[in-house]
Amino acid sequence: MEENREQWSSKMGFIIAAIGSAVGLGNIWRFPYVVYSNGGGAFLIPYFVAIFTAGIPLLILEYGVGHKYRGSTPLSLFRINKKFEWMGWWPIISSGIILCYYSLVLSMAMKYLTLSFTKGWGVDSNSYFYNDFLNISSSPFDFKGINSHVLVGIIAIWMINWFICYKGIKSGIEKYNKILLPCLLIIVMIIVIRGVTLEGATLGLNTLFTPDWSKLKNPKVWIAAYGQVFFSLSVGTGIMMTYSSYLPKKTDINNSAFMTAFANCSFEFICAIGVFSILGVMAFSSGVPVNEVVSSGIGLAFIAFPKVFSLMGIWGNILGVLFFMCLTFAGITSAVSLVEAISAAIVDKFNIERKIVVTRISICGFLLSIIFATNSGLYILDIMDNFINNYGIVSVGLLESFVIGWYLNADIIRNHTNSISYIRIGSWWNIIIKYITPLFLFLILIQSIFNEFKAPYGGYSGWALTVYGWIIILIGILGAIILSKKTWKSN
Repeated sequence: MEENREQWSSKMGFIIAAIGSAVGLGNIWRFPYVVYSNGGGAFLIPYFVAIFTAGIPLLILEYGVGHKYRGSTPLSLFRINKKFEWMGWWPIISSGIILCYYSLVLSMAMKYLTLSFTKGWGVDSNSYFYNDFLNISSSPFDFKGINSHVLVGIIAIWMINWFICYKGIKSGIEKYNKILLPCLLIIVMIIVIRGVTLEGATLGLNTLFTPDWSKLKNPKVWIAAYGQVFFSLSVGTGIMMTYSSYLPKKTDINNSAFMTAFANCSFEFICAIGVFSILGVMAFSSGVPVNEVVSSGIGLAFIAFPKVFSLMGIWGNILGVLFFMCLTFAGITSAVSLVEAISAAIVDKFNIERKIVVTRISICGFLLSIIFATNSGLYILDIMDNFINNYGIVSVGLLESFVIGWYLNADIIRNHTNSISYIRIGSWWNIIIKYITPLFLFLILIQSIFNEFKAPYGGYSGWALTVYGWIIILIGILGAIILSKKTWKSN
């Protein structure tokens, strides 16, 4: 397994890149709402249990497999047994789809960054977002036309992705993560410090952290904690195995997993404080309870927050610029990691020069992303994101646990990471990988399927959910099987 793979310049370079991948838009607009809706301060108990019994063990698993077998996700699983190669291609295809719709979100963030200087969304942020900016259509199949504002942003995002990944591991991904991640942290700290000092901020913070201990009796809260940890660490996407394959042979894998998990966890809490401080300001200014202004996802970023910034005077301009800069930087570090996971798999499989692969991925990715620049793009994004996260990525994590825990034997990976790490993990890791992690991932999967049949996601038609949801999952599986049947061109 000796290969001339490019390597990170240092372990810290790898950790920064891994944190950059894990820290994404979900940390900013998903985690605060998950905490609020699942018991506030009481949610921290299942959250930290999930960190230690799923987050860190899964990171050790993916770091260990990528490092031991020195390959992208498909190659690493192929080296375990060729019949598992398709399991490595499924997350790669899913990552490609995520990249395409992620470009829409980043395009919107970049547009709102320019609007922030003048609060160009006007007095009605909701109407501006849906009608003036997106000119959203009536349904997922009503494409109408191309939104030029969105398309320009998508072009810019793909050029940035190409530029960073084209330069390689050290000169591209590592170098620019070392710039973007510290900038992101500084921006978030400024938002938080200013946010908590604004009048009304305590309303939001009290709403966020006041514990509702009765929620801990609800199994759905525990499942939500495991789901949040799983989604926020970039496991099951092919990224972490790929990144760890670029590590030198003597690297502290176990400690790196702890550092990545805790850094991501800390960033989530900082973001939660900032988000709910500003929501508290909005509630105070509007004279309504905080629970009436709480939202998550795109609604929080592009409707609720612009409305708050409009109420703030000059600080609204400053915080608006910083907030949308924060979204842009967090999105870019995650997008770049997705490009790398895809390109590494193709380079390993077909033995094509890296720069050619990155260029082709960027061109193809842009062309596929054009569908999200149509007036129905937001609908398509919403459906695809729900299905890939709740079915595709969760299924991959479940399969990984099975392959490593039951087929390969968890001891092989644990002994490998222990042999090169200062922190040694015990047999408890085997138990988690074989039983606890699969159990919770299975429960998340079952809950998603149950909810889907109980009430179709988002109120969309069955046809829309089939075309943009179930068929996309099927494409991922069939595409993975087809790619696994191709002959390896590299040695």
